[in-house]
Amino acid sequence: MVRQKKPNYARVVDICTQAAQRELIGPGFLAIFTPLLIGFVFGPYALGGFLAGMILVGQLLAVFMANAGGAWDNAKKMIEDGLYGGKGSEAHKAAVTGDTVGDPLKDTAGPAINPLIKVMNMVCLLSVGMVLKYNMVSASIPNGWKVGGGIALVCFILTWWAVWQSKRESADLDEIESEIADSNASEAVTAK
Repeated sequence: MVRQKKPNYARVVDICTQAAQRELIGPGFLAIFTPLLIGFVFGPYALGGFLAGMILVGQLLAVFMANAGGAWDNAKKMIEDGLYGGKGSEAHKAAVTGDTVGDPLKDTAGPAINPLIKVMNMVCLLSVGMVLKYNMVSASIPNGWKVGGGIALVCFILTWWAVWQSKRESADLDEIESEIADSNASEAVTAK
């Protein structure tokens, strides 16, 4: 006898929403504190170079992601239309795998880089006055480098925390994986 269980959709939506918001803290910190760190440690010229490089590389990466994702999606559609063996072929299986990677690239990751670029631009523009006064290379006021060094230290710690946070596994993901394992184990026992 197979036991039917009604899915708890609200819990899934809640877990996904909370995880998505929590996972945005790290990229937000990187977008805000990395330009500040560069500006206060290396000065305004380095901040300008960072800004130019970030715009160039970020825009190229966003366009690459959108184009690559679209290409994988179109390849799958062409194979489903009969090219290279059509649906069910090995080429179709590979194209489905490629489309699984391509969809997030073209729909989420590529477009998400543009707001990140805008946030970093705004942080650079809003902080350039403080960077000119308090940077550690050529502070315009006596002992201004001490203030800049303190700000740079705080920015470094918060940037390091954001990178560390991105490397660790979510507790919610561990909980979901253990629930799936428990569910599979109970189904195996019930099947016997």
